[in-house]
Amino acid sequence: MISVKRLCIDDAHILLAGAKVKANEIGVPMCISVTDDSGNLIAFERMNGGKAHSVQVSMDKAFTAGSARKATHEYNAACVPGSLAFGIHTECGGRLSTVGGGFPVQVEGDHLGGIGASSGTPQQDMEVAQAGIDYFLQKHT
Repeated sequence: MISVKRLCIDDAHILLAGAKVKANEIGVPMCISVTDDSGNLIAFERMNGGKAHSVQVSMDKAFTAGSARKATHEYNAACVPGSLAFGIHTECGGRLSTVGGGFPVQVEGDHLGGIGASSGTPQQDMEVAQAGIDYFLQKHT
């Protein structure tokens, strides 16, 4: 039998809250998704003004980070012509994201899930998602 730790709805709300603070700080309304360690959606918020296409993009970023245990920008760096990882973005029905803004959520070596943010530039999305994780870690340490 395997025991698995994963994010719960209260954890997801903490991640969303931290991410929203950063999004407001930089003035970019975001779509923010949180998944469990299998990439299944736990919570989502589209801030007022978050882009319509960013709903699915944020979910795909969180899916990738949550299920693959890797940040989406890491896939971006590997998904170049000639690389063995080129084309990875077409896997899982095209849900694997290679655009910056998705991060795995990990605490003390345990992989708990993922967070994805979308509506800004990839760098802004990364800042917002990371802020969600930073806030979450403050609450859990």
